[in-house]
Amino acid sequence: MHRTKIFIFGYSKRSIFLTKSLHTKEFRITIVVSNQEEYQNAQKEGFMDIVVIDMTDDNLLYSLDAKPIDDLVCVVEDSHFNVFLTLSLHAIYPQNRIIALSDSFHTTQKLKMAGASKVIDLYQVSSNRIYNILNKPVTTHFIDSLLSFEDDLSLREITIPDNSFLDKVMVDDFDFSAHKIILIGMIDRRLSEQFLFITSGIEHRLDRGDVLVCMGYNEDLDRFGKFILE
Repeated sequence: MHRTKIFIFGYSKRSIFLTKSLHTKEFRITIVVSNQEEYQNAQKEGFMDIVVIDMTDDNLLYSLDAKPIDDLVCVVEDSHFNVFLTLSLHAIYPQNRIIALSDSFHTTQKLKMAGASKVIDLYQVSSNRIYNILNKPVTTHFIDSLLSFEDDLSLREITIPDNSFLDKVMVDDFDFSAHKIILIGMIDRRLSEQFLFITSGIEHRLDRGDVLVCMGYNEDLDRFGKFILE
């Protein structure tokens, strides 16, 4: 079965944190660059799957052979070229999700028109972050710890396997805190295929195939994942 790959176009100060974070979370990443300087910088950071191509050549972009489930992330430093690249990728890979960074309102509009599925406006993100730091410092620190690639705290999806002792157990009857993790929500397949927060007021029964979204330190999450297999 083909696992999702993330193609990151460009390797600069805009994308270095994102690329490191995804790499730490064990996503399959291919970095696509257009010059030797970016190639060498990515190599120095330990990345191995790096492709150097002329991104203005549609034939070379097509040769990347992205599958429909792969994500394409446009983070080249030149905003005008980022729009051009988004347009080209959308034409070549119309079924793929394209995520692009923007540094202005006008660029955001152009990227959306070019076919970007999701545009991340750097100025909007920055202004929201400043507001949250000033008004919600504890929450902001907590979210930072979740997103930081240097921190062991994370969210994880854990599927209840066949023949698990959790099958048919009510959520309220199982003590997740004893395993040093917190249950945030779940996909209760008896009710819906949608994610449901555990605080939704519904009494959930755990069944095989349900997906638990848990928060904790990686070591504890690893231990719990093995525990429910026993």
